[in-house]
Amino acid sequence: MTGPGEAEELVCTHVERVTHDMKTFVFERAVPRPFRHDPGQHLAFTFDIDGEEVERRYTLASPPTRPRTAAITVKRVPGGRVSNWLHTRLAPGTAVRARGPLGAFSTARHPAPAYLFLSGGSGVTPLMSMTRALHDLGSPADVVFAHSARTPDDVPFRRELERIAASGPPRVRVVHVCEDGGPPEFRGRLTPGMLRRIAPDFGAREVFTCGPPGYMRAVREMLAAACFPMDRYHQESFESAGGTESAERAAPPVPVPVPGGGATYTVALSRTGTSVECAAGTSVLEAAARAGITLPSSCGQGMCGSCATTLEKGSVDMRHNGGIRPRDIARDRILLCCSTPLEDLVIDA
Repeated sequence: MTGPGEAEELVCTHVERVTHDMKTFVFERAVPRPFRHDPGQHLAFTFDIDGEEVERRYTLASPPTRPRTAAITVKRVPGGRVSNWLHTRLAPGTAVRARGPLGAFSTARHPAPAYLFLSGGSGVTPLMSMTRALHDLGSPADVVFAHSARTPDDVPFRRELERIAASGPPRVRVVHVCEDGGPPEFRGRLTPGMLRRIAPDFGAREVFTCGPPGYMRAVREMLAAACFPMDRYHQESFESAGGTESAERAAPPVPVPVPGGGATYTVALSRTGTSVECAAGTSVLEAAARAGITLPSSCGQGMCGSCATTLEKGSVDMRHNGGIRPRDIARDRILLCCSTPLEDLVIDA
């Protein structure tokens, strides 16, 4: 793509049904050029819906080894404005805009001899990109891919994964965990016992997880309780609720050191009339959380844009990862997760 802050036109070339409520949308560039991205990265799309520009982020399900096209797989969300528009209106020939690639959730950043991929719902998309890339490259890696779904009919990419598992390399073992139906040993929700049956050697694998927040929280707790080395655990959240469908990396906010020594600044929240103290080098989001104040956020890494807020007074050091556009920065918008104060602040929160 053109880069995190620049958008370009993509044209839908075809649409494929994956399950009863999931479709894959395949795009080519309006000006022919190969797509370059890491498996697992996402794009920030801008759609024109009823005369209004709406932005959503979707992980690429396609691998970088097939650079002529880029594909996203989208689950239709009841009441979801964008997912319903995509499912009913986006057809071959429709043009959209997108920027990216964005994100660091990728096997390309963490090469390993053995992987455990754990996904739930729409979280299957980045792991499909990774699996397809490993297969296309003939990787010698050993992969266990376990996907959780409601029923066997809700399992996406079943036949393709079976073909990859049968042909290799890489060596791939696929398991589907279904709440209702499927083999009895993998029926219900993922549990520690089930995880050990799926991958007895999970402690020796690099783990990548993507799915709903509750699913990922359960996986993190299972692994932590099993003393899994969490520096080999990587997750990406894919939240679909109330029409806000997005794909972001999920990780705790990381303070960014800046000049200022031990200085402490006041951050005033203009809408609520409250204020918090924020030490130099600490993000505004983290300072608010320490004070017991919950502000909108998701990825904590400056990629998703969920914590974008207007800076009404003061200045910050903001080191983001593509989650905000230059035109928004020019309008005094900041990302709370990666903005540290340089003086006292007033924010619209």
